[in-house]
Amino acid sequence: MGSSAPPAITARGLHKRYGDTKALDGLDLTVEAGTVLGLLGPNGAGKTTTVRALATLSRLDAGTALVEGYDVLAEPERVRSLIGLTGQYASVDELLTARENLVMFCRLYGFDRPISRVRAEELLERFDLVDAADRPASGYSGGMRRRLDLAIGLIQSPRVLFLDEPTTGLDPRSRNRVWETVRGLVDEGTTVLLTTQYLEEADRLADSVAVIDHGRVIAEGTPDTLKSRVGGDRLDVLVHDPADLSAVDELLTRTLDSPARIHAGEQRVSVPVEDRMTALTTAVRALDGSGLRIADLGVRRPSLDEVFLGLTGGGSAQETAAEPTPTIEAEVSR
Repeated sequence: MGSSAPPAITARGLHKRYGDTKALDGLDLTVEAGTVLGLLGPNGAGKTTTVRALATLSRLDAGTALVEGYDVLAEPERVRSLIGLTGQYASVDELLTARENLVMFCRLYGFDRPISRVRAEELLERFDLVDAADRPASGYSGGMRRRLDLAIGLIQSPRVLFLDEPTTGLDPRSRNRVWETVRGLVDEGTTVLLTTQYLEEADRLADSVAVIDHGRVIAEGTPDTLKSRVGGDRLDVLVHDPADLSAVDELLTRTLDSPARIHAGEQRVSVPVEDRMTALTTAVRALDGSGLRIADLGVRRPSLDEVFLGLTGGGSAQETAAEPTPTIEAEVSR
């Protein structure tokens, strides 16, 4: 049996300071080829600094990082030839049309005019921008600008794509279209490192997740693995009358032989369970005929939101000071 492909990204002991602030403090990271790694963390945790360092836009103070086997410090040109980057802020020229933007960036990448025009048409078609191809980007919606920005990041058909909060500010429909595009790229073999503050986005897209805080990874694994760290399944029972909370708490604790917990503000009682169907069936039977007015009940897993808050404590002490605002120059240099 042949050996598996080497990781697309390997980072060990990354350090980066901005003045007195440690943006990266010994960060380790591995992204397997052909997968999506979701990088989660509060503002200022080091997510954007990580992306900028791996994309050769920011020089590390210490540590080693390889992208497709090439050292980001020793071989930056080789790395740049293999990657694409879409930052938090769209870098399109709003005075130009989508077609003109794409041709311009193709030319900056060194393609000749005929190939630039062909590549622009391919990307306009792929990102559903044909109808708006000859309108100035200044009149585009947020979703259209983001799709154009993604198209620019894919001009070179990168083997590794860095997406730094790619759907920030988009409406749900536009966000879903971006998600579909990302999954399509991964299906074609592209490796994606995605930073996001939308926990649903990581849950939908990421094959694995790394939670970063204070410049280092504090937890990693599949979304399901991380969810299991804050507890397994739980049964939730919602009541119509808050006065019934104590009675439901006592009934569930006794019936399921597990300590229940009252969430008064939500008029909800929850209890951890191991066997989903057995617990649900047992609870329904116990509640039926008890005289308690139940609004809803069901078994659910912890969300990534709960994982995130549980691991980071709800925020970073560094807040946003740890990471600089991306500059226009940095985005253009992709």
